[in-house]
Amino acid sequence: MSSLRRRIFGHSTPDLTLSRDGTPDTNEEVQLVPISKLKNLTHKPSKRRNGLIFGLGGLFGVLLAAFFAQQNEVINFEGLMDMNLDSLIEVLPPGLMKDAKDIQVGTASSYMFQHGRDAINYDSFSIGLHLQSQGISALHPVIMVPGVISTGLESWGTEVHSRPYFRKRLWGSWTMMKALVTDKQVWKKHIMLDKETGLDPPGIKLRAAQGFDAADFFITGYWIWNKILENLATIGYDPTNAFTAAYDWRLSYGNLEVRDQYFTRLQSYIETAVKTSNHKAVIVSHSMGSQVVFYFLKWVEAKGYGGGGPDWVNTYIDSWINISGCMLGALKGVPAVLSGEMKDTAQLNSFAVYGLEKFLAKEERVEIFRAMPGISSMLPKGGNAVWGNRTWAPDDRPGQVISYGNFINFKESNFSHSPPNLTVDESLNYLLEKSDTWYRDQVLHSYSHGVAHTQKEVEKNENDPRKWINPLESRLPLAPDFKIYCFYGIGKPTERSYFYREEQDPLRKLNVTIDTGYSEAEVDHGVVMGEGDGTVNLLSSGYMCSKGWKMNRYNPAGVKIKVYEMPHEPDRFSPRGGPNTGDHVDILGRASLNDLILRVAGGRGDQIEENYISNIREYAEKVEIYDDK
Repeated sequence: MSSLRRRIFGHSTPDLTLSRDGTPDTNEEVQLVPISKLKNLTHKPSKRRNGLIFGLGGLFGVLLAAFFAQQNEVINFEGLMDMNLDSLIEVLPPGLMKDAKDIQVGTASSYMFQHGRDAINYDSFSIGLHLQSQGISALHPVIMVPGVISTGLESWGTEVHSRPYFRKRLWGSWTMMKALVTDKQVWKKHIMLDKETGLDPPGIKLRAAQGFDAADFFITGYWIWNKILENLATIGYDPTNAFTAAYDWRLSYGNLEVRDQYFTRLQSYIETAVKTSNHKAVIVSHSMGSQVVFYFLKWVEAKGYGGGGPDWVNTYIDSWINISGCMLGALKGVPAVLSGEMKDTAQLNSFAVYGLEKFLAKEERVEIFRAMPGISSMLPKGGNAVWGNRTWAPDDRPGQVISYGNFINFKESNFSHSPPNLTVDESLNYLLEKSDTWYRDQVLHSYSHGVAHTQKEVEKNENDPRKWINPLESRLPLAPDFKIYCFYGIGKPTERSYFYREEQDPLRKLNVTIDTGYSEAEVDHGVVMGEGDGTVNLLSSGYMCSKGWKMNRYNPAGVKIKVYEMPHEPDRFSPRGGPNTGDHVDILGRASLNDLILRVAGGRGDQIEENYISNIREYAEKVEIYDDK
C-alpha cells in the first residue's frame, strides 16, 4: 500500500526502479482514484518508537531529555542554546535515541511506488514541482492553523525574572531546554496561566510566535509545517497569499479573543485576502487547530462576536482542509490532567521513571496541564453515546476481552479512592470531582462535552459559545458552497483505555495512578490500545466526517464532505516515517497529504475521490446518535 496510490500516470508500464526522472511530462494526464481500485499491496510496517515531544505526551519527552542532560556534568549549559541534535543524542537514553537519530534533515530520502507506483523523489519541493508540471498553481489564499503545542511561545515580559528570556521562546526552542534544566521554577511560572483567570499571571507575558517561523519547526531539525510550506511555495505561494494563524494553545478559546483578539484578527485577514485575490480562502488546520477552526466558524457569524452574519462563511471560505482533527477530543487528554500520565510515561523503564519523577513529579505535571485550559479543550466529547458503556463500545473488536467502553478500569476496586470501572462520561465526572475548584470552573465555563439529539437543541446552542467547540452540539454554517476535506492517518495503535490503581504512596497528593505493573492480554503497562494515528482515536478523527456531518441537524445546508484516509506505512530507515507515514504529527510531511493540500489550494479539489480504508463507517453506524425522524 502506498501514500500516493491514487495517482496513475497514463497507461505506460510503471518503472519500478528508483529513478530521479519519475516526474510525468507537463501534458501527461493524471487521474486520481481511490485505493480500492488499485491492487492490494502488502507491506509489513516496521516497529519504531515515536518521539515524545508532540501531543500531550510531548512535554514529558522534553523533560526526560532535560533530566538526562542534567545528570551529565560535562555539558556546558551556557552553550546549550547553540547545541545541535547530534550533541543532544549523546546524553539521551537509548529508547529516545531511536527517535532522535538522524532527525536533522541533511538529504531527503527517496521512495518508490511499486506495482503501479512510479518512482518519484521525496526531496524537498518534489510534490509541488510535480503538480506545477501538471498546470496547478496558487489560486485560493491559504490560511494555516497549527495544532496543540506546535506553535512556539516567546516571552515579552520585562520584569526582572523575564528579562533574560526577552523575545526568546520558552516553548519550542533550545532556550526552553536550557530553562527547564537550569531555571525550572521560572520556566513553570512563565508557562502556566493564572489559575483563576486563565490569562497571564502578574508580571508574565508569553505570546505565540508569528509568521511561518511560528510552526515550521518545533526545534532545529524537527519540522512540522515546513514540508507543506516548501510545496506551497513551489506552486506560487508566499507571504502575500499564505498565512500561518498561530495562537497561544494554552488559552481557552474564549480567552484567545479576550487577550489576543485572535478570531478578530483571523476574520480580518481572511476578508483582506479574499478582497485582494478575488478568490475565496482555503483554511488548512491540524489536530487541535481543527477544533479552533470549528469554533471560529461559529464565532465569526454570531451576533455580538464576529458579527459576519449567516452568509459570511459561504462568502469568504471555499474549503476547510481538516488534517488529523480531534473533532471529538483525544482520550489521552484524560489521564494527562487526571494523574499526569499517558502511554509515553507508563511504558518508560524504571530508571527513566525515577529520573522523570525527581525532575518533574506527577503532581507538578498535573498542575501544569490543568493550568493550560486550551489542552482541556481536547477532553473527549460525545460521552457514552460515542465511546461506549461498561459492556460495549462501537469500536470493540471481535474476541476482545474487555470492552473499550470501560475507559478507566480498576483491577481491584476495594480501595477507598477507587470507584468501579468508569465510562468516558463517568471519567470526566470523576476528574472534575477530584480537581481543584479553579480547574473545574475553567472547564465547565469554557467547554461542553455532550450530545444534542434534536435539531431544536442544536439551534438553541447557536447562542452558547461553550457549545461551539463541540460538533455534536452545534451545526455547520449555512454555507452550501463550502467544502470540507477530512484527511487523517489510520493504522497506528492509539490509547483507548487504561487500568488504574489507588496511589499507595502517602506522600502523593494524587489519589490514583496508571497501574504500570499490569500487563495482560490487550493491556500493556496499564494501557489498552485501539485504532487511530498514534494520538487521536479513529472515532474522533473520522466519525463526524463519515456520518455525523451527514445528519441534517448537524449539516442542514448540505456542506460537501470528503474523507481520505491514509494508512500508516512507515519507512523503517526514516526516523519520521518517510513519505507514507500516518502518524499524527509526521503526516504533515506525507507525500500524498501534500499532494491533496496543493490540489485543493490550486482549485482542483474536485479531482479528489473519497478513500476509506478503516472500519470507521461500520463503527459510526454503531454510535448511539441518530438522525431526526
